[in-house]
Amino acid sequence: MDNSLETTRQKENLLRAVRSLQVKSENTLQKSSPILSYHQGMGMVKEHHIQQLSEKTKVICHDLENIKNLLYFRQNNLVLQIPNPDGSRYGQTSSIHCSLDGTAYVSSENGPWVHLLSRSGHILQSLQCVDWGREKEYFLPEDITVTRSGMVAVTDMLNGVIRIFNPHSKFSQGDWIKIGKFESPMGIGVDSMGRILVADYTQGNVYIFTVDHAFKVQHVHAVSGLCGPRYVSLAPDGGMVVSEECGDVKIFGNNHKLIYSISDKYGHQFGNPAGVCTDTEGNIIVADEQQKQITLFPVNGPPVCLVSKGLRRPTGVSCSSFGQLLVVDAGENCVKVFKYKVKPYNNPESPRISENSNLSPRLR
Repeated sequence: MDNSLETTRQKENLLRAVRSLQVKSENTLQKSSPILSYHQGMGMVKEHHIQQLSEKTKVICHDLENIKNLLYFRQNNLVLQIPNPDGSRYGQTSSIHCSLDGTAYVSSENGPWVHLLSRSGHILQSLQCVDWGREKEYFLPEDITVTRSGMVAVTDMLNGVIRIFNPHSKFSQGDWIKIGKFESPMGIGVDSMGRILVADYTQGNVYIFTVDHAFKVQHVHAVSGLCGPRYVSLAPDGGMVVSEECGDVKIFGNNHKLIYSISDKYGHQFGNPAGVCTDTEGNIIVADEQQKQITLFPVNGPPVCLVSKGLRRPTGVSCSSFGQLLVVDAGENCVKVFKYKVKPYNNPESPRISENSNLSPRLR
């Protein structure tokens, strides 16, 4: 805790301002309620007075939400830097997924491996990306997620399929099962119902489907009309968040209908949105590859920039349930871990979280 004189003064000024608003509003409410309970109890208040008060109230509420968010989140608090497990043999780190227990799944852009890392960055397991067909053939994972049953799933853009790792196959190393057929599958995620989400870049579609116990695709549905969808993740209400290359980030409901775009709702201008994820409170976090920033979009208040410096080329992004943000910095060929929340890590008052929330514990 910073106990400097300047910080102490800032805290006192903030508390004094908030307390003044609280006292004044409570006094006004106590005095006005009895008067307004009468049929003609408006005194000299006119319609334009009400409009002026309403507009000022909106501004104050917006400012208070912003202050609350700025108090709750941290910026540029780097706590760990994990080098690419593949070194420089297979190019730069490209994608990441973080499970509920803090295990990170990482791959390189040209590496036939998916590495499972501990919270401290140590390799727990390495899954070799090889097809044991007629001939032993390697493939390159584009993006990673974990299914509801706990199996690793990746997009294989070169072969136009997704692959799910089956550790119980006849091969001692495990086997990757090919699923579906796509033109250019890039991003992959899982929604709150356990359905797999696949962003098909060239087609401009996101496919939603289930996979049965025999690894057969069932109940396929497509969301079309997107402009270069890159990454896809679970949305707070059980739908999905999709980033479009050099475009926007769009949020769809669990009925697959567009709810809003982030640029429209928040007035935010993206450069090249890449990785997207949702944290345990329903905040949406986006990596901007061109602007070299990571930005959080809360349910109330303006966007909060979590990382504004120290990134060369952020692509993938994921959250852990321990209040940490994992960012793939392809420019420095590593994963950077940031502490982006002030304790306590979870905010039970978040409007996006309720007892009946569909937010899955498995985060992108």
